[in-house]
Amino acid sequence: MPEAPAPATSRPPTAAWLRAFTAAPIRAGRMRRLLPIALQVFSLLLVLPSLSAQPNIVLIYADDMGYGDLAANHPVSKIPTPHLDRLASQGLRFTDGHSSSGICTPSRFALLTGQHHWRRFHGIVSSFGPSVFEPDDFTLPKMLQSRGYRTAAIGKWHLGWDWAALRRPGAPIPTKKVPAEPDHYDWDKPIPGGPLAQGFDEYFGDGTINFPPYGWIENDRFVEAPTVMMDTATFRPIPEGEWEFRPGPMVEGWDPYAVLPTVTDRAVDWLSRQNRDRPFFLYFSLPSPHAPIIPNEPYRGKSDAGAYGDFIVETDAMVGRVLQALEDHALTQNTIVIFTSDNGPELYAFERRREHDHWSSGPWRGLKRDLWEGGHRVPLLIAWPGVIERGRVSHETVSQVDLTATFAALVGYRLEHDEAIDSYNLMPLLKGEAHGSPLRVATVHNTRPNAFALRQGDWLYIDGPIGEHSRRPDWFREAWDDPRKASTPAMLFNLAEDPGQRDNRYAAHRDRAAAMKSLLEAYRGGRGCAPHASPEDPFASPTTR
Repeated sequence: MPEAPAPATSRPPTAAWLRAFTAAPIRAGRMRRLLPIALQVFSLLLVLPSLSAQPNIVLIYADDMGYGDLAANHPVSKIPTPHLDRLASQGLRFTDGHSSSGICTPSRFALLTGQHHWRRFHGIVSSFGPSVFEPDDFTLPKMLQSRGYRTAAIGKWHLGWDWAALRRPGAPIPTKKVPAEPDHYDWDKPIPGGPLAQGFDEYFGDGTINFPPYGWIENDRFVEAPTVMMDTATFRPIPEGEWEFRPGPMVEGWDPYAVLPTVTDRAVDWLSRQNRDRPFFLYFSLPSPHAPIIPNEPYRGKSDAGAYGDFIVETDAMVGRVLQALEDHALTQNTIVIFTSDNGPELYAFERRREHDHWSSGPWRGLKRDLWEGGHRVPLLIAWPGVIERGRVSHETVSQVDLTATFAALVGYRLEHDEAIDSYNLMPLLKGEAHGSPLRVATVHNTRPNAFALRQGDWLYIDGPIGEHSRRPDWFREAWDDPRKASTPAMLFNLAEDPGQRDNRYAAHRDRAAAMKSLLEAYRGGRGCAPHASPEDPFASPTTR
């Protein structure tokens, strides 16, 4: 692994420098030009003493980890997760936390912008796909950067880059039938449009573990140029699932098994280089337990849920390494740690249920891509020493989009009506203060175009006759009592009484269903979900501003 560059530092002007600046003879015109600069310097000096008091933020984002994979959520889980369980015991565990989508790219976009993905797109970024961001998009890291935070993204990105800037003249645009080849790109050029364009000071990762190009990217350049094509036949067999690699350029000798430990090494190293003069934001995006399911040797056989369970054990251990790094460098007491996942578990969960009696979605119906709860109800833990009471459990319905408004309140950033328009401020909830309940007026669920659901309190409205995307095996349907399709045009469930979503109440509560459909259509029509985006909303609570 290449040696990490020294972190950028921000050194405030000294008082002597300021005296020299203000004492120098300056013509009136020059004074007018320099006055704005002097005012900025003065403002910076006022802010700097308070920067060290701001809490650091570490956001750990798992990939395809189900609600029921976390032992703290699901006592009958066959997978030990001691480090995550300890994190849950040190802070707040949400039982009703949701990703914006049931697949990864949209959820990541929503997490980093505070707006639901479906306002912009639904699908994932394909191999060599462009950025999903617009140049002037508001993002969480940009906001924190503007408040003096050091920012870093380490691990999976999967939000696109401007690969066209590297494509050589005459090289074809890659497609599924015509994959990119190593000589199609100039790998020495910087890659625009990635994490650095969205407010991150630093980036290190492999982009996306199962998408080309396969190699390490540091900031906006490849550490080593890809020179060969990916060939899964060169890798040793995997114990569960499929490789899922797309063909494309690869660094010679690339080892997928090294990805998870290497990005963890870099996260630990980055934390070791932080100090108390400025707060930091680390977005640590894990490639696991997404396929390929490739637990390293020390973790094999450590669970009772097969190779996937072992991969979760390794993931938990990597989280433990990050938590230990915070402890080692005396950063724990002033750091907020968030752990969550981009969506529910992959379809391999069916056979896992049959072979190991472990259901990765816990008590919930459905998997990744589904409108059912298992597609988007995910683990969500937040620890904040001295602020969040240890060992709390919240049953409030919350969404990952809410992190943006929460951190805006933390750093004193007033969101404009067109920024983070779906994001609620969770700060009253985190601090145990009085707040309206439910905190959110409603929560929208979506993965595919024209397939939406709306949550209000205990009630879930699905705007269609089915909540699934992929067909379940017949044996699973019979065991789960899982009807193929409802006999009503939409579905309504009371999740407090029916977490498995088997009892469709639509026919008995048509008025409730109609009201929820109307609100869903208002959101889909452009109305922001958050109070600051729709101040005229009669349901908006002042505690959520």
